[in-house]
Amino acid sequence: MTGRVSFVGAGPGAADLITVRGAKRIAEADVVLWSPGVVEVECVREHARPDAELVDFSRVTEADVVEVYRRASVSKLKVVRLHAGDPSLWGGLRDQQDTCQRLGLETDVVPGVSQVSAAAAAVGRELTTSEVAHSLLLVGPESAEHVEEFAAHGTTMAISASGARAGLLVERLRAGGYADDTPVVVAYKVSLPDETVVQTTVGELESCVKERKLYRTTLFLVGKVLAQPPSRRRVTAVEGDEPVRRARPSKWAKRASRPVARSVESPSAAAWSAVHDWQETARTKRAAAKPKAEPVGEPLLHLVADAPEQAEAAPADDAAKPKPKPVVAAATKRTATVQASTTPRKPTGTRAKKNKRAN
Repeated sequence: MTGRVSFVGAGPGAADLITVRGAKRIAEADVVLWSPGVVEVECVREHARPDAELVDFSRVTEADVVEVYRRASVSKLKVVRLHAGDPSLWGGLRDQQDTCQRLGLETDVVPGVSQVSAAAAAVGRELTTSEVAHSLLLVGPESAEHVEEFAAHGTTMAISASGARAGLLVERLRAGGYADDTPVVVAYKVSLPDETVVQTTVGELESCVKERKLYRTTLFLVGKVLAQPPSRRRVTAVEGDEPVRRARPSKWAKRASRPVARSVESPSAAAWSAVHDWQETARTKRAAAKPKAEPVGEPLLHLVADAPEQAEAAPADDAAKPKPKPVVAAATKRTATVQASTTPRKPTGTRAKKNKRAN
């Protein structure tokens, strides 16, 4: 068994926009690397184990992060590094993977909801249509200087750039061919409680950003596809038209429409119930794997260093004294069964017959 580092997309920020697989990885993790500035605290608090080590990588150096990876390789730990949005977009994923592979660590990537998708959902728009825009251009902070070249395509653009340079961005959009009335969506901390999502135009973009004091990295969606859709009138049936036939419900639709016996607090209750089951399973396995309780504050490397000595001393103790573990496990199992039963069971027909024969 080797250590593992999972690069998990935490979504745009809201705790309930992480995927079920991402929540499962957090529940299994010994160490969670994250930044509270871009990921909601509840996202980690809800899923991480109580004994998991939490590291704010925005307050430490890159060398400290590499040291966490090295410790995971030695101690065979499971590490989760949370990325805002999706790890494949502007997350420096390749460099992190190369570092982990040099240390002999396994890696996997869990996709997440990107800020681009969240911003489009916040304004209720699709970014590509067959009539207006056939493609979507993603422009990261390092490629913002090439906006003029990308704008020449005249399609939808998602630009991640500094809000302090909004004036320069407007100049490059105009030089690329975008008119002043081209719609723009400005999104900052989208899906978080203090989010800023504004619909404006290229001509008013600079004043909009200054008015809201958005000086840090902000997402700008630019394109005609973001224009307000025309209001649609209700189409009434005309006399003489053929009746519209309703589609027959499938067996899955019928099953989904059945009333649920237990109360459900939210539509995602079933998904979160599965996540909580995984969390409890992961916590139980980790608790059972620990040889003995260690004092709080002991480094994880100390546990690994002491493990071989404990393994060598075990056979001598086992020869002198029998192991009482099976008895304790059985007793624990019986106790758990008694506690789980809160309602007396009615005697079945089979038991009633046995009692009559005994009498």
